[in-house]
Amino acid sequence: MITWTYDKTFEGLLTLVFDCYQKKVFPNRIVGTDSPQLSLFQSDYEVFTDEQMAKRVWDGLHRRVSAMACQMLYYAFLSEAVDVEIMILNYMRKAFASEASIELNFGDRDVLELLKLDKKVGREAERVRMFVRFQKAKDDTYYASFDPKYNVLPLVVKHFENRFADQKWIIYDTRRNYGFYYDLQVSSEFKLVDGLVDSATGLLNGSIMDAEEQLFQDMWKSYFRSLCIKERINPRLHVQLLPKRFWKYLIEKQA
Repeated sequence: MITWTYDKTFEGLLTLVFDCYQKKVFPNRIVGTDSPQLSLFQSDYEVFTDEQMAKRVWDGLHRRVSAMACQMLYYAFLSEAVDVEIMILNYMRKAFASEASIELNFGDRDVLELLKLDKKVGREAERVRMFVRFQKAKDDTYYASFDPKYNVLPLVVKHFENRFADQKWIIYDTRRNYGFYYDLQVSSEFKLVDGLVDSATGLLNGSIMDAEEQLFQDMWKSYFRSLCIKERINPRLHVQLLPKRFWKYLIEKQA
């Protein structure tokens, strides 16, 4: 059993693929350098991310499969599924070895499983775009928390840059404890200071919340209740369209 470790970034994984071909060795297990699995499996080799090596692999893959197939691999990587790195490595090996594109070979287990992950991550990203609710802080920055099943934050930042280009905002993934801050020019990754946000509800601490924010939240709840037609409520469909894991961050769902 050959175990390789890397820094859990997509560029790191692409560097790992480069090292595999350079060393002519292909691992059976790929884990993060901080993974608890390392207590059970000793690392045989640690990969250090190299952007030039990663770019060479990425450019080479684009010559073997379509841009859509490359995007599928990135989306699948963001799923953080068990052994997704091995599936991606296997996919790339087959793509580089085949004369024809493998992306429509759904009889191949790796191709099919990666496609399934791609679709799941894409759906989760769309839900985040729809269900994010912003709160206004005293410094005129708008803040929103969410708790996605997959690591979709990198997929939605561009949407909010375009949609809210005229205001500063923070979008935060509470499950993975990181977010992006948009300063009207660029978005930068950062981590919040403890105590500024209620981890259970995603609500801003009263000390940093804008004075009128609570009023607007109350108005939004009232508006939401006035639109609700009790006779037409369909709980099963409602949960299907709006998964419960998003409810704690929706103002209209708060008591």
